[in-house]
Amino acid sequence: MAAGTLVGVDLGLQGRRALVTGASAGIAKGIAAGLVAEGARVVVSSRSQDRIAAAAADVGAVAGLVWDSDDVDAAAGLVASAGAALGGPVDVLVASTGGPPAGADPLAFTREQWEAAHRTLVLAPLALLTAVLPSMRAQGWGRVVNVASTSVREPLPYLMLSTAERSGLLAALKLLSTEVAPDGVTINSVLPGRIMTARLLSSGATEAQVQDAAARDVPVGRVGSVEEIAAVATFLCSAQAAYVTGTAVPVDGGLLRGT
Repeated sequence: MAAGTLVGVDLGLQGRRALVTGASAGIAKGIAAGLVAEGARVVVSSRSQDRIAAAAADVGAVAGLVWDSDDVDAAAGLVASAGAALGGPVDVLVASTGGPPAGADPLAFTREQWEAAHRTLVLAPLALLTAVLPSMRAQGWGRVVNVASTSVREPLPYLMLSTAERSGLLAALKLLSTEVAPDGVTINSVLPGRIMTARLLSSGATEAQVQDAAARDVPVGRVGSVEEIAAVATFLCSAQAAYVTGTAVPVDGGLLRGT
């Protein structure tokens, strides 16, 4: 089964025009692959020309464009370039903008670090939405999926910047979702738990060690796969998800303890 596909379900994505940011690897790349598998035309972006070109080839995207989420002013240009490559305005936006540095002391981050995190995790996604929402509303159809983290529900140690900024963005997206819902546009987020990506292994732990920890901590007893979260995100991008908006969906194997 291809990444992100739901067997036997027509998701109504054939021919839809999608932009997926931060898609050179990991979760966003998996979501891009899921959209392509459902027949969408997809443009992917990241900050590295070489990596995004390789990712575009891997998933079968129409194009790979360079955009650094720290460059908020360039977001509108990215959306315009994506529309040109897709042959029409973006119908589906998947916004993934990476994560700021972790730190053991939550009060030790500098003002510059806070401002950088705010640009990347709040201003950049909102700039993308500002660029895509007018055409989505005008045509009466659009899907926005934000890739966040379970830390917005249960703050995680060392992730002060990520938790604070992502939580602020989710509040803004909730408000926006109510504004655009009458126009056939939905805005949702996915909240990845422990997903097997290079970033999860960046601490130096082996895959076996990561799985052992998950067996102790995660109710389903393992780390999730990129394909599993891509399937949820792809559904939220679909015609079938027209009655789902303003929500944040955990994909975490039951790790969150709240209801």
